[in-house]
Amino acid sequence: MARLNLAWLKRLLPIIGLLVIWQAVAASHVTSAFLLPSVVTVAERVWSDIASGTLAGKVGLTLYRALAGFLIATVAGVTVGLSMSILPVVRWFFDPLISVGFPTPKIALLPIFMLWLGLGDETKIAMITFACFFAITTNAYAGALGVERAFIWSAQMLGASRRQILTDIILPAATPQILTGMQIALPVSLISTLVTEMIMGGGGLGGGLLEASRYADSPGVFAAIVEIAAAGAIVINVMFALRKRLLRWHEETQTRDQ
Repeated sequence: MARLNLAWLKRLLPIIGLLVIWQAVAASHVTSAFLLPSVVTVAERVWSDIASGTLAGKVGLTLYRALAGFLIATVAGVTVGLSMSILPVVRWFFDPLISVGFPTPKIALLPIFMLWLGLGDETKIAMITFACFFAITTNAYAGALGVERAFIWSAQMLGASRRQILTDIILPAATPQILTGMQIALPVSLISTLVTEMIMGGGGLGGGLLEASRYADSPGVFAAIVEIAAAGAIVINVMFALRKRLLRWHEETQTRDQ
């Protein structure tokens, strides 16, 4: 337990150091309180948001949009990625689309989604799904291609069906790479959510940041940034813990625990 607490303290030291520097600069009045409010002022605003319940509402709305798009993209991306590895026609169709779509800035297509779907949550979730789809698909495909061919050939010789090969051999072997794609896509889902909320409105953490900036509410802007950072860090660490739990059997987890 002491070793775990020490590890967490080491991880928090850079953040604590940044807060100390921030407070010192703000207290020195090198800049105005409008340009850089003190840590205490921002912390008071964050606490006010927590006590009033507004933070919970904003976080819940943002996470709902982000996770809905992320989960849809995960199902679609894993399905397409694994199918590409075993079905030539699927690979023929999706390979050029992914090659073109992956490097394209996804947010550039937001006006099209708004035109097609309107200004509600459907547009935000569709945009998030689209932004996450490519990273998950390519990692699922790469993971499936990395499976030892000897395992597949042995299963085929024993009479395994294509479905059995996919679910019993390819999917478990590709899981680490799939989870890597999900870990890449999860921050993308949060970023896409915040950008769409700031552009389209509709509440959430991004909407709160936009509202504070519109009214030149400097402490509110900094508080919103802190709230976004904290929410993102929690979600990312939950995903890391989930990966560790799902890969208890894998050598990467066993090596890390030693």
